[in-house]
Amino acid sequence: MRIAKITATTVTTAALALGLAACGGGAEAPAEPGAAASTAAASGPKYAGKELTFWRLGDTNPAAQKYTDELVAAFEQQTGAKVKVEWIPWPQVNDKFTAAAAGGTGPDVTEIGNDQVPLWQSQEALAPITDIVAAGDQAQIPKNLMGLETIDGETYAVPWGGGSRAVLYRADWFKDLKIEIPKTWDELVAAAKKIQEEKGKDVDGFAFNGGSDANHLLGSLAWTAGGEYAVKEGDKWVGKLTDPAFKTGFEQYTSLVTEGLSSKSRLSQNTTEIRTRFANNKVGMYLTASWDLAGIEEDSKGKLKGDKLAFFPLPAKDGGEAQSFLGGNDIAVWGTAKEMDAAKDFVKLASGKEWGVKYATDGGLLPVYPEALAKLSEDPAQAPFAAAFAKAKAFPADPNWTEANETKAVLQNAARQVIEGKATADEALGKANTELENILNQS
Repeated sequence: MRIAKITATTVTTAALALGLAACGGGAEAPAEPGAAASTAAASGPKYAGKELTFWRLGDTNPAAQKYTDELVAAFEQQTGAKVKVEWIPWPQVNDKFTAAAAGGTGPDVTEIGNDQVPLWQSQEALAPITDIVAAGDQAQIPKNLMGLETIDGETYAVPWGGGSRAVLYRADWFKDLKIEIPKTWDELVAAAKKIQEEKGKDVDGFAFNGGSDANHLLGSLAWTAGGEYAVKEGDKWVGKLTDPAFKTGFEQYTSLVTEGLSSKSRLSQNTTEIRTRFANNKVGMYLTASWDLAGIEEDSKGKLKGDKLAFFPLPAKDGGEAQSFLGGNDIAVWGTAKEMDAAKDFVKLASGKEWGVKYATDGGLLPVYPEALAKLSEDPAQAPFAAAFAKAKAFPADPNWTEANETKAVLQNAARQVIEGKATADEALGKANTELENILNQS
């Protein structure tokens, strides 16, 4: 998933740090001390005369460019290869990838959103790099962060920097209304109702997300209840939407509207639309990440920033943190890389602990290495995201998930049916389960 960056210092500075994607390179280890100078001169560095093309996704900015330049310089110095960096704006990524996959062209190394890995692996556009993640620093990356990258026992990308979501709330309202940070779902509901009592019924106490990114909220609630969307049994996906655990999370999700915490008139709003309402004093809380802060400050004409806003982890029903959706940027070797060995070394260096942690922390993302992630938990601004990311989970690793999630909006439609009184939860989930299986299992 394409994610923007967050900061490792304060929520206020997080608002200024947006749009940074991933970049990288891999390397051959330096020559052993004592190696004969004449041998080095005769043979040259390992990839002398080779050139790699690296696709960086997003728009360049000073911080991103600095990191890229330093990493590329390190790779070139160690290996003798040259690296050509091409920046591709996010809106053009799908077309660029599609053309490259169809034409047998493309880069040697590319950044890629983690939820796009299954799609492009199914198009044979990514090379397996299981050997990279099985040894060295990369073996320390927790397996729960590799769910979208590992397909049929092979790994096709390395997690590079992550993102998770927490509840953004009006800290100034909480202070004025003497609301404590909710530690359970019931406390969150009570806080939302108090906000509405004081600020008006047209205010969403906790905004219901029913748009294209609705499953970030629904998934957190369903997973926390022990549910799953679907599981792979043999070579088939089996839907689990009718299981009691998923139903529990689904009913918790729809209750945001049926209990009046969010309006029925806004069933299809997504995070961007919720953000605009939040900036106009029409939302007390919603699930998002710190990349929304800059837009809120702009939309509110500078009125909402700093200590008026803060985050807390989405609480589980009976306490503790709910499970978060796993967002992130990966780095991968393109399937038709002209310099396959050099490309793998490029990825190995970039995703190793030194450059991988530097990428994440410099870019305001969450590092995928446990020790570095634990340090962020000591930062009040980062702690809610670090806690969520440590137990984050991914959607089904199937190339057709995007169709179910966005194009067909299977779960969003099911929720609307229930909220509008057109179907019971059992009826809506039964229909959605069949539809989900059909989509995920189509060839």
